[in-house]
Amino acid sequence: MGDAPKSGFWLVLALWGAGLGAAAQFGKVVVIYDLMARQYPAAAATSLGLLVSMVGFVGLVFGTTAGLLVQRAGYRRVLVAALGFGAVLSLVQAPMLPLPLMLALRLAEGASHLAIVVAAPVLIAQIAPLARQGLAMTLWSSFFGVTFALMAWAGRPLAEAFGPGALFAAHAAYMALFAALLWLMLPRDVPQEAKPLSLKEIIRQHGVIYASPRLAAPALGFFCYTITYVALLTLLPVFAGAPHQVLLAAAMPLVSIAVSLTLGVWLLRRMTAVSAVMLGYAVALAAAAALWLGWQNPPLMLTASLTLAAALGLVQGASFASIPQLNASGADRARAAGAVAQLGNLGTTSGTPMLSALILAHGISGLAGFVLLFSALGIALHLINAARRA
Repeated sequence: MGDAPKSGFWLVLALWGAGLGAAAQFGKVVVIYDLMARQYPAAAATSLGLLVSMVGFVGLVFGTTAGLLVQRAGYRRVLVAALGFGAVLSLVQAPMLPLPLMLALRLAEGASHLAIVVAAPVLIAQIAPLARQGLAMTLWSSFFGVTFALMAWAGRPLAEAFGPGALFAAHAAYMALFAALLWLMLPRDVPQEAKPLSLKEIIRQHGVIYASPRLAAPALGFFCYTITYVALLTLLPVFAGAPHQVLLAAAMPLVSIAVSLTLGVWLLRRMTAVSAVMLGYAVALAAAAALWLGWQNPPLMLTASLTLAAALGLVQGASFASIPQLNASGADRARAAGAVAQLGNLGTTSGTPMLSALILAHGISGLAGFVLLFSALGIALHLINAARRA
């Protein structure tokens, strides 16, 4: 990068703000899903579901490729362009166009989302002082949870009062504001030597990234988090039923964020990020076993559910903190962040249908077994990669 920024603290906050805008590319549809169903009454449930998941498809396919390209193109250029592109797409979507066109626009929005979630954490890791890097990366990791809470608090009422288009227009204004802010705040990109990337080279680079115990480790651990966390937030409150559903739906994401930003940051000053990830998964294993054994006991069920959310909150922040801890150069951090985006999207898109099928077939045994499997896998993958690094 070019000249050092005048204020690292404010720049980290601005980059986190850009992340909130990226998360809102999902959240602006999720929090008004029922209103969108009324907007498109003839649409099948699958088509409406695609309105949410289309944004993730680009990251699922091109996540690692984006990590290769972002550093070459320049972080400032990529971030400002992605935010501006996202603003234009959100504004175009605001009139609630016909569903096929909306789906195409949502797919295009995935490119904006991917560029932000790859570039911003790499910049945060470069800007934050070493002593504050754990805090900065944990703050970044909260961007999805914080956005969904804000969307439920402010976005949903806005859409109910003025229609879904008002929420999309507000999101467009937010993205445009942060495009302007980061254009002003970020230093100019240092020109990079442009080497063309052929399909053969992209495939080779994928192999290099996923074969590396440093580049791949954050993404492999994060996959076990996303496949579990999103599915649990979606299905566990519903499965618990009244009168616990509302409490769990509200409390689980808040507990996860709070623990990540407090206990998680404290732990990252005392142990490596990889150790914190494995500790989180170990607590998740115990919480899943307690949930299985105490499902018919409401106090134990609630305690185990919230402990599970807290444990995964540790995994969330420490996974992002492991990117700069394991990778020293900006190029390697960008490649690792691209892999995190790719496998994170794989977990997000596959976890909920998988857990739903397990609950239908096996009830609480299926739910607990799902969490036990992926928590144990998260620990195993990190142990294997730690041994390879050693």
